[in-house]
Amino acid sequence: MKEVAQKLVKWYQQNKRELPWRKDKNPYHVWISEIMLQQTRIESVKNYYTRFMTSFPNINALATAKEEQVLKLWEGLGYYNRARNLQKAAQIIEEQYGGKFPTQYEEILSLPGIGEYTAGAIASICFNEKAVAVDGNVLRVYMRLTNCQDNVLEPKVKKRVSLELMKILPDDSGDFNEGLMELGEIICLPTTPLCEQCPIQRYCKAYQQQTQTSLPTRIKKENKKEENLTVFLLYYQQKIALSYRDQQTLLKNLWQFPNVEKTMDQEAILSWLKMQNVEGNIQGKIQNRHVFTHKIWNMTGYLIAVDNMIPTYTWVSLEEAREKYTIPTAFQPFLNYLEEVTK
Repeated sequence: MKEVAQKLVKWYQQNKRELPWRKDKNPYHVWISEIMLQQTRIESVKNYYTRFMTSFPNINALATAKEEQVLKLWEGLGYYNRARNLQKAAQIIEEQYGGKFPTQYEEILSLPGIGEYTAGAIASICFNEKAVAVDGNVLRVYMRLTNCQDNVLEPKVKKRVSLELMKILPDDSGDFNEGLMELGEIICLPTTPLCEQCPIQRYCKAYQQQTQTSLPTRIKKENKKEENLTVFLLYYQQKIALSYRDQQTLLKNLWQFPNVEKTMDQEAILSWLKMQNVEGNIQGKIQNRHVFTHKIWNMTGYLIAVDNMIPTYTWVSLEEAREKYTIPTAFQPFLNYLEEVTK
């Protein structure tokens, strides 16, 4: 395994991709990229990263920004608590570390929104600390390399893999961690691994046994809760209605189209409108299914032309909604639909 580590480091140093956050080892740059890359593909992140860095070129700029501006730049990446925690951590760094990013693994781990993987990545890449960074890509590479059938969704398995990787961690710990991640991202792919291009193929037990496409083992123990939502796409004289999610825990402090957590037919919708003291005409319908980490929203949206503005909502133009209001991904298909049908 130590020979594997050496070959992986050499392969990474000779073949690593040119990415915006790899231009230097500034911990701020690595930190922002790692948080953005959680649950998101690299190609999707590049533009977000560039825009974010343009607006917040350093820790102080992020710490002192308005939360609304941070969330707007995060729009489309999802999991908005990641953005909120970035700003909270930046504020702590300003207050407790004089604006300088902490250099020790344990200090980095104590910051909001930073887990073991991200702390290990920053500590090893930026400060060459002996720390591992185990994400989904690394787990996949390791389980195939060792032909291990254990369920990677069990925390104890990830912990054991971390301990095993610590035993073979070379002096170039950052390049080793990035090499594992890079291998998982471009060669040791989830469904169609490019084994003939793999620099450590000869050591891979899954390749020898031809089990690579069935690994890693992922056994989910619970089904996601499904909820039905009726979404009201209220339209009045070039204005649409938005509401602010200030009480909900999910997607808190973001903007949405008015909705109720139940299925409503058109008759029930018209009755609901009358309760708001407006008359409406249903002109269209659109459905969307959005999957969160722990639940699924089955969403049915109704385009409704109303004869008055309901005062409890915020009424804006489509252009304002797109440019000034942070609307989460779950509701973006409805905004796209409105733009199409109201041209």
